[in-house]
Amino acid sequence: MLAVCSVNVNGIRAAHRRGGIDWLARGGGHDVVLLQEVRASTPQLQEATAGLGEFHVAHAEATAAGRSGVAILSRTPARDVRETLAEPFAGSGRWVEATVDTELGPVRMVSVYVHTGQADSPRQDEKYAFLEAMTERLAELADAGVPALVAGDLNIAHTARDIRNAKGNVGKAGYLPAEQEYLSRWTADGCWVDLGRAHAGDVDGPYTWWTWRGQAFDRDVGWRIDYAFATADLAQRLAAVEVGRAPSYAERWSDHAPVTVRFS
Repeated sequence: MLAVCSVNVNGIRAAHRRGGIDWLARGGGHDVVLLQEVRASTPQLQEATAGLGEFHVAHAEATAAGRSGVAILSRTPARDVRETLAEPFAGSGRWVEATVDTELGPVRMVSVYVHTGQADSPRQDEKYAFLEAMTERLAELADAGVPALVAGDLNIAHTARDIRNAKGNVGKAGYLPAEQEYLSRWTADGCWVDLGRAHAGDVDGPYTWWTWRGQAFDRDVGWRIDYAFATADLAQRLAAVEVGRAPSYAERWSDHAPVTVRFS
């Protein structure tokens, strides 16, 4: 009854050239598509995604050209669009939210991109500030009384289950305990559910990101850093979570795999 696909496209125009839009079109049936790292203007985004058919676009474009950018593509018009998380991050292109009318009723959709960070640096401090603001907004959304879905690239592996080479990444951004604590806090009281983990269970992965370098993809040395969190009322309707891992390295159109969540 509701299918939402979330993916970091690493530049929508590059993803289009590599076959990403064709992949999304073949998948079909997506009511909403959430994009991260769009790296394009709204007209460029609309041109690149024309092959998907008619979608309404809510796009938070980054002030810096060719950087970040997040978008919500929905079959029905998006309402009450909010293009920033908090004032310090205005123009960063990392957060967009809107209410979308679906067969399940209105759902507050969020596409989010959390930058990578760097341990013990101002860049990491900014990442923590963003996660703190995100925590405050998630509490507001949970209290709003409207089912909500927050999905995107968080650049955090929550536990050792979410990263193949955990020992080799101790002390590095993306696998820092202080980062992981945010994800634990969001799900601790049951207001938010990590749909990927809820569906897969206590297993390694499934991973959603692999470096382009070396044999990481072929050996499945990946990270699960692309998430979908739903409020408890929406999570109860979860039917499936699908990670669209490419069949081969040559068929990849992003270093991230799309994550599709389906509700019934």
